[in-house]
Amino acid sequence: MAPNVAKPIIKVAALSGSLRKGSYHRGLIRAAIQLSQESVKDIQIEYIDIEQLPMLNTDLEGPGTFPPVVEAFRQKIKEADSVLFASPEYNFSIAAPLKNAIDWASRPPNAWANKAAAIISTGGGGGGELAQYHLRQVGVFLDLHFINKPLFTLKAFEPPAKFDKDGNLVSEEAKEKLKEVLLALHEFTLRVQGK
Repeated sequence: MAPNVAKPIIKVAALSGSLRKGSYHRGLIRAAIQLSQESVKDIQIEYIDIEQLPMLNTDLEGPGTFPPVVEAFRQKIKEADSVLFASPEYNFSIAAPLKNAIDWASRPPNAWANKAAAIISTGGGGGGELAQYHLRQVGVFLDLHFINKPLFTLKAFEPPAKFDKDGNLVSEEAKEKLKEVLLALHEFTLRVQGK
């Protein structure tokens, strides 16, 4: 019988494309953090706030330097083993704040390169499917490697309620699906890292 070998702990940077305090996407990240503390023990998730990032403007860069808030954000991405994007869909695409954060971290040297990633989305219509597809396209240029399955889209406005009044995920079915995403992200991150 093989000995129980502990899985390596991976560090996940979690970003929400929605800046609204009660956003369902922030609620998905809070649920992911809770799951990582309760049942997906091999993952440490840190929510990275992108609200304070200035709009991308290369005039703000110096020779090899960035504004302090941008540099701190880029450092968090560099330190992470993988990324969890909570991406709302606006006009069939990703939200402007998320795209802005992606663009800042892609400035040379690209902080996203060779990282595993997963996307979770919620909303109306398709639950964010088109935004996920667009984010995957952006990821190709950034050398981000997304898990293919499970796909996590959640139709937030169809009964039964998926979130409470504060934007917290209350659907046990959705939490189970989110747990599957985190487990897949862990496994895929180790594969990308060659472990």
